[in-house]
Amino acid sequence: MRIGIDVGGTHTDAVLMDGTTVLASIKTATTLDVTGGIVAALEQLLTESGVDRSTIHGVMIGTTHFTNALVTGRGLARTAVVRLALPATAALPPMVDWPERLVGALQPSIHLCHGGHEFDGRPIAPLNPDELKRVAQELEAKEIGTVAISSVFSPVNAELEEAAADILLAELPHLHISLSHQIGRIGLLERENATIVNACLRNLADDIVEAFTAALHTVGVTAPLYLSQNDGTLMDAEFTRRYPIRTFASGPTNSMRGAAFLADQLDCAVVDIGGTTTDVGVLAGGYPRQASGEVEFGGVRVNFRMPDVLSFGLGGGSRVTRTPVVEVGPDSVGYQLTSDALVFGGQILTASDLAVAAGLADIGDASLVRHLDRNLVNRGIEWMIQKVIDLVDRMRVSATPLPVVMVGGGSVLIPPELPGVPAVHRPKHYGVANAIGAAIGQIGGDVDRLWAITASRTREEVLEEACAEAIDRAISAGAAPGTVEVKEVDEVHVAYLPGNAVRVRVKAVGELDLTSRRNREEEQWASS
Repeated sequence: MRIGIDVGGTHTDAVLMDGTTVLASIKTATTLDVTGGIVAALEQLLTESGVDRSTIHGVMIGTTHFTNALVTGRGLARTAVVRLALPATAALPPMVDWPERLVGALQPSIHLCHGGHEFDGRPIAPLNPDELKRVAQELEAKEIGTVAISSVFSPVNAELEEAAADILLAELPHLHISLSHQIGRIGLLERENATIVNACLRNLADDIVEAFTAALHTVGVTAPLYLSQNDGTLMDAEFTRRYPIRTFASGPTNSMRGAAFLADQLDCAVVDIGGTTTDVGVLAGGYPRQASGEVEFGGVRVNFRMPDVLSFGLGGGSRVTRTPVVEVGPDSVGYQLTSDALVFGGQILTASDLAVAAGLADIGDASLVRHLDRNLVNRGIEWMIQKVIDLVDRMRVSATPLPVVMVGGGSVLIPPELPGVPAVHRPKHYGVANAIGAAIGQIGGDVDRLWAITASRTREEVLEEACAEAIDRAISAGAAPGTVEVKEVDEVHVAYLPGNAVRVRVKAVGELDLTSRRNREEEQWASS
């Protein structure tokens, strides 16, 4: 059995699943202390289900801890940035486009060193070990323990990043080092930014993993812990310590995966309406379509893998504006919905109040919204319907209409039929689809690199090498070797680069070996 938990801005949802069967589910208000809210959700779920806690084989959590840390600038470690590029790239130093508040939070120590490669693997300049040893001396003097290393075109040739890491670790073995070729895609500044973000979250990742593990032990669960990644797969606790950035946007991804599972739809649009926001994404083969370009978090442009999701401030707690025209959101009462909304005896008109007045939802006390003007209610509902239709249309890449799966507790805001949509599904357990998406997660590995096709390296050999690398990454992340399959191969020839360059993206996915992993966790727990 598995437990899936997803922490949202308004609610924390938890489900208990036995294989593909949902045994129990709960929805609780997210607390200011998010970890405390997870403990409360676990306690309530386990108590209501009455399950034997020793029969739980894994706990999967989707969390906003790391995204919130970057957005607020809190809990970030002081970070050193080492770029291997000289004599190139000096005109645009690392973090040149970062917001000042985040630069102040990180207090970075920036170092430009010799190194880097051309797109075809030819060196720009050799690595200088003495240069890196001087960097290590400076880091020791400044008491900096976290380093982000990036090198020009390292997704093509990662040798210099790995060599630089070895040199720094030989001098300072305690360092937490993040390498850009393991995190981002082609594009130096954005890949470097993603690596810095990952590095500054490494200390927080240690704290969060330890807190989550302690929370499980507090409620008597000894099963291994997994966290959701933003591609619809899972990573274990140790992998999370190294790559916390991969949790970014895992919430919408969990919802889409859960929606696909509940509605038995592999190719569709998913509309997830929560208490604060509406997220719209597209599933292809049961996994979220990935964004092809750059994305921005907290004012920082990055280019690591991210789901292609449109978000809008529309949810069950969204405030309704009456003048000059009726609009809903983006402001929300959030987790205070049960005290501030009219149907709960509050004084604020929310989207939930409109849904109750229109007969779409049955929450709170309907008598408290009977006085609402019928024209106001209708205009508000029509406004929300049109906003959802517009978001779905924007996600389409062809003229063919997509079926829509509605999930999330706030999906009751929308009627069961939408103009221009061939089918609308609101499956059973729709309110906790995000937690179900976390619970059913698999282990994945991906590759996104530039390759040069030459007389000595054919296209077939390149694709075979890329697939093998993706499978190896899935296994190293915790997938059972015999279950890993390649799910997606994308090949794009890059015309603007000289030579026969091709960008290859591969995704491999495998099953968790929960039984053997759980046995190891129990042995470690018993000996601690």
